[in-house]
Amino acid sequence: MTINNGRYLFLASGSLCRMAMTAALLCALMPAGGCTSDSGSRQAAVAGVEGPKDTGTYPNLNIPPRAAAKQLTKEETAANLAQLKADQQAQLSKGGRAKPANQTDLNTLAKTHGDDALKQIEGKCDPALDPNCN
Repeated sequence: MTINNGRYLFLASGSLCRMAMTAALLCALMPAGGCTSDSGSRQAAVAGVEGPKDTGTYPNLNIPPRAAAKQLTKEETAANLAQLKADQQAQLSKGGRAKPANQTDLNTLAKTHGDDALKQIEGKCDPALDPNCN
């Protein structure tokens, strides 16, 4: 609004012309920015890939799917689990750290782990953390 003239700016004759020209320009540019994709019939097929095929029937969902690989039996699963537990015990007997027992141990580990790791990375090793430290 222009206070000096006492009339609204958008009702002035000059501004109406500008608004009409802007609207006409926008309307002229809208079709140019429309959909520019090709129709599906002209799309190039990907080499070696076939799309879905319509067999004319519904899939039978009562047939269980075939497994991609041979599944482990219960005996194989038990043997693998026993091997993993044996490896865990061997690692712990070598001096590997066991899991912290309670929340206070976890909080202490969270507070000191970053500093301990930085000391090892920067070469300021601590023999308590790294027995191979020079």
